[in-house]
Amino acid sequence: MKIYWNGKSKNIIGLKIKKLRKASGLTQREMAEKLQLEGHEFSDLTILRIEQGSRFVPDYEVTILADFFGVSTDELLRPDSD
Repeated sequence: MKIYWNGKSKNIIGLKIKKLRKASGLTQREMAEKLQLEGHEFSDLTILRIEQGSRFVPDYEVTILADFFGVSTDELLRPDSD
């Protein structure tokens, strides 16, 4: 299992997940519910912690989240250019 982080935050995808979630018009709870319906164990608190960078996100969860938003894992892991 690989864990992606940058030394400051416990993950490097939190801000991207938040942007993608908001662009999709979803609340953290709605996103968690949709992921649960797909058979994944995510709660709204899990989403909050990922977005805040206070939760590690292992590689298999990066794949789940990338698939959920229809982006590649490379795109999700790529640093923002802004």
